[in-house]
Amino acid sequence: MTSTIHPAAPPSAGKILWNMTLIVVGSFFTAVAVNGILIPQHFVTGGITGLAIIVNRLLPSLHVAVTYILLNVPLFILAWVTVGRRFFFYSIAGMLTLSAALAIVHVPIELNDKILSALLAGILSGTGTGITLRSLGSQGGLDILSIMLLKRYSIRIGNTVLITNCLVLLLVTVFYSLEAVLYTLVVIYVSAKVVNLVVTGFSQRKAIFIISPKWRQISDEILKDFNKGVTVIQGEGGYSGVEEHILYTVITFRELGQLKALIQRIDPNAFVVVNDTLEVMNYRIGNQPHW
Repeated sequence: MTSTIHPAAPPSAGKILWNMTLIVVGSFFTAVAVNGILIPQHFVTGGITGLAIIVNRLLPSLHVAVTYILLNVPLFILAWVTVGRRFFFYSIAGMLTLSAALAIVHVPIELNDKILSALLAGILSGTGTGITLRSLGSQGGLDILSIMLLKRYSIRIGNTVLITNCLVLLLVTVFYSLEAVLYTLVVIYVSAKVVNLVVTGFSQRKAIFIISPKWRQISDEILKDFNKGVTVIQGEGGYSGVEEHILYTVITFRELGQLKALIQRIDPNAFVVVNDTLEVMNYRIGNQPHW
């Protein structure tokens, strides 16, 4: 018996438009942070964008946008053999879009307080990177390295960005004052946190352990009201030796309050543990990124 393999359907125009919209909006936010705060305040950020800013500082005739493209070439060669073709081509679009935004978008931001400037720059750049990563691509640069590490080793994107950027800062302190470097650390830290929030924060899953003599009723309510799977684990009290039934389930962050209210209503004395999750792989409740 032979089987016919049908080619994958091409992406719809609407899906392509949505992803390109995310890339354009994300590039806009990043360009506002770079041209509106980082360069005027003599800050630097990490990664390829930071290196492009430093090169521009040393060679003003070489525009940040051009430098950004040149520095991305080796990373895209690496991406060609390590990431999917869809992610690769969307990232090419993201890199070119960000380069165009760096050349075109100039939104003046008047802030005299350098700490506030660093915080705002981190929020804007993190939002821009996060929005772009919500698409099927990236802005190039260290985003490619971050996706590779996330897919292979489950290292969170923001953590990769934070660690890598700190290493880059060690190499560039010679070109800036110590004060500027410390402000830049604020930018990098805030940006990394915002990236994690935008990419996975709003879709984060919670792993719940519940120990209660009314476990059957709680399990039935979760199955009925939340339409979520529940695993019943056989356990035993370490001190009492009494047999226990432990419920294990995974829910969305938005459902956490409802679940706690349900448990409180059925058994106020239930023992409940709520854990954060890094990734969840499942067609119903999974939150793995789609790169």
